[in-house]
Amino acid sequence: MRSVTTARLCAGFAVLLLALSARNGAAQALPTASGPGSYVSAGGGVSAFQEDYGQQKIGGAVVFVDVNPTWRYGFEIEGRWLNYHTSEQVTEANYLGGVRVMLWKPGSRLQPYGKFLAGVGHINFPFQFATGNYLAMAPGAGLDIHLNDRWSVRAADFEYQLWPSFTFGQLKPYGVSVGLRYRINGVDQFPKSAGRHRR
Repeated sequence: MRSVTTARLCAGFAVLLLALSARNGAAQALPTASGPGSYVSAGGGVSAFQEDYGQQKIGGAVVFVDVNPTWRYGFEIEGRWLNYHTSEQVTEANYLGGVRVMLWKPGSRLQPYGKFLAGVGHINFPFQFATGNYLAMAPGAGLDIHLNDRWSVRAADFEYQLWPSFTFGQLKPYGVSVGLRYRINGVDQFPKSAGRHRR
């Protein structure tokens, strides 16, 4: 019940953030000739993780919101629910936020990035006997591939998580996510001279 409430709070926060960003985006025109400038994007996908507790590989869904005040530096919040292919009803969830740094200047279809997130790692212990919430830190890196001015594929997003205060010693889940990302305030990422059109 607690994880459902937490998930609703995170979803509500993400919707509020998107609404505020869309309002600010409507009030400011972004120049198309000087690159993408500030932007907000949101997306989702699937994750596969080695949960470390019991050495099980489990899967699930992930949603994320990226807020970039500049093209290089930004913030990311994400929620992940790992409840597929579980053993003994052990599931994990992450509610994380932090910084994201783009490694290449825009203009290419490929956009690699690094990130460091922190927040709450939630676990349901075997057979729903108990649950726990722990500090989780997650360095990671990934690659987005732009399809057009608004859509991109999150081709790979790697995370190596550290749960230093876990009850039975430090937990170190790690895994990869893939998905799609939609840029809310789209701009001309690619020049029209290359035969691409803004949508």
